[in-house]
Amino acid sequence: MGISRKIREERLKGNLKQYQLANKANISNTYLSDIETGRTTPSLKTLKKIAKALDVDCSIFLK
Repeated sequence: MGISRKIREERLKGNLKQYQLANKANISNTYLSDIETGRTTPSLKTLKKIAKALDVDCSIFLK
């Protein structure tokens, strides 16, 4: 499973809409959508922001 699917899976586990996670991670909703659909790969800095917003360890996205 790729990073994009793992992010989406964790977001859904947390019952968050894309715009809610984007706001919590301080990134744009469009950018989060592009990440989740695999159109773009997030930087490590962005992955850390997303992980913090989801209250998970960043390493789960890299396994």
